[in-house]
Amino acid sequence: MIQLLLSPEAWAALLTLTALEIVLGIDNVIFISVIVSRIQEPLARRARQIGLALALLFRILLLSLLVWLIGLTEAVLTVRDVAFSWRDIILIGGGLFLIAKATHEIHGEVEGEEEAHAKGQGASAFVWVIAQIVVIDIVFSLDSIITAIGMAQDLAIMIAAVVIACIIMYASSGPIARFVANHPTTKMLALAFLVLIGVALVADGFHFHIPRGYIYFAIAFSAAVEFFNMLARRNRRAGG
Repeated sequence: MIQLLLSPEAWAALLTLTALEIVLGIDNVIFISVIVSRIQEPLARRARQIGLALALLFRILLLSLLVWLIGLTEAVLTVRDVAFSWRDIILIGGGLFLIAKATHEIHGEVEGEEEAHAKGQGASAFVWVIAQIVVIDIVFSLDSIITAIGMAQDLAIMIAAVVIACIIMYASSGPIARFVANHPTTKMLALAFLVLIGVALVADGFHFHIPRGYIYFAIAFSAAVEFFNMLARRNRRAGG
């Protein structure tokens, strides 16, 4: 452990992997921020805390099961000469779930069904939100940890990077969730991002990799455009 702390290579690997885990965690934070906006604030805060705690738990659990996790990349099913592993199947299922969920949420936003339907259900809505967060946490954790294994060989470095990234995700999730809940147009934009991320997960499952840089650039560009739209609306209200 002392050698690890004094190694420049170990610190470089930790910083690089932490940055990667933070970027990969953006998907998780966006999903949790959108899904908790459908329940009342005290329950929303608790759901967000539980969701991020589970994200950390799943990541550390998967890291402790490296041999089993590597086995998930071995082919278990072949369809028309295309081999699928358990990882591929999980990514396809998770991507389809994300697309279906985001589409359902967009429909609810357009039809104006959100407040009346979800916020009046109390405990049942809370349990349903937690169940959905668990499903998507597993999918994102699997994708995140398999990426981490390819970048670092030391388990301590991987666990430290995951813990630091989850702490940053936790700190940022509250402001992001409040911002999404208070600005309907950004919520619609976040739902569109989830559809895009779901498509990328399904494509990965079918061995067609879409570079994440393209997706994150699209998210950043759209967010910048929305920021200027909000600034313009605020200036018009101030001037009018």
